[in-house]
Amino acid sequence: MSQSIRRAVDLIRRAAEHPLSLTEAAQVLGVHKSTALRILQTLESARFVRRTGAGTYVLGSGIIELSELALGSMDLRQFAAAPLRVLQRETGHTVHLAQLTGDEIIYIDKVDSPAFDAVKLPSRIGRAVSIYASAVGKIILAYLPTEERDRLLSHVVFERFTPTTYADRESLDAELVRIREQGWAVDNGEHDTYVMCVAAPIRDVRGRVIAAASMTAIEVIANLDQLQGSLPLLLDTANQISRELGYTCDNG
Repeated sequence: MSQSIRRAVDLIRRAAEHPLSLTEAAQVLGVHKSTALRILQTLESARFVRRTGAGTYVLGSGIIELSELALGSMDLRQFAAAPLRVLQRETGHTVHLAQLTGDEIIYIDKVDSPAFDAVKLPSRIGRAVSIYASAVGKIILAYLPTEERDRLLSHVVFERFTPTTYADRESLDAELVRIREQGWAVDNGEHDTYVMCVAAPIRDVRGRVIAAASMTAIEVIANLDQLQGSLPLLLDTANQISRELGYTCDNG
């Protein structure tokens, strides 16, 4: 199995260097042409390679997309680390950084609040968050192009986790309009009744909202109104991270 994976990696590398014929692909893989064709078709379906009009194979956009996502995640977390930790110290709340990765919104950083020593939040780095029942999910959804937002939500099976969940597309769309108008989002116990959250958008050099920073508290420690009292600090932090990524008001 490891040898097969290595050969597939070699195949992708060759396709990145020059157009690859089916004959050459079979030689790299050490298999018959019919088997090589099936492997190439599998890679093509994942957009790791692309078939040209001449019948050869070149590097596909899927590899480039993965590279950009990986680099973006590393750069974003690096630039956001210090501002997020300052925000946590100033507010005392748990701070998250979440990013749209593929079709999921993933936590890529988290700074815990000492107040949660006794009760740990379920969030953790690398874990996907509900795309519609979270502040970070809604803030990212709100600013996506309509076509991309529709595509992501077409796969969602809406579930009412709590009485405050936006559990259908109509109510969620209305909430996303409000979020775009005010520039920030809240989670009023929409996935877990006891968890409150406020989130702000983070923009890249082209002005696209690619991530979100948030403050989270358990309701017995800080209710939503109290959490929103620190909203100016959160917005300043998100804007600082956006500037580090090259965003200015002129970009948008």
